[in-house]
Amino acid sequence: MALTVHVDVVSAEESIYSGLAEFVVLPGEAGELGIMPGHTPLITRIKPGAVRLKVPQQDQEELIFVAGGILEVQPGLVTVLADTAIRGKDLDEAKALEAKRHAEEAMADKKAELDYAHAQAELAEAVAQLATIQKLRRK
Repeated sequence: MALTVHVDVVSAEESIYSGLAEFVVLPGEAGELGIMPGHTPLITRIKPGAVRLKVPQQDQEELIFVAGGILEVQPGLVTVLADTAIRGKDLDEAKALEAKRHAEEAMADKKAELDYAHAQAELAEAVAQLATIQKLRRK
């Protein structure tokens, strides 16, 4: 039997995943992070993107989209506190494409009242959702 670590992925709205995993991969602020059982304690911010979980006795990885948040790693426990978290299978490609288009238009419109940084954040989130959908399709 493979070594495992307990993983909790939660958002303000709900608990998305709570269970064992052989490893966790997620988008850290400085790049992709891989967390295995026994990982050194760590707290860091995470960027929008896919959290990949290798669940024991399951061939395919579990994918969860997060729109940023905090990662805490403790001995035997990995906690992802996400601003927004959506199970990969629940992502809506049409909605993500529309959000991407809207953010790009807002950034291109120099007269718009919309905050440029806010539009950039919306664009990054939409692009990360689309990347997560593409990862799901490849499986």
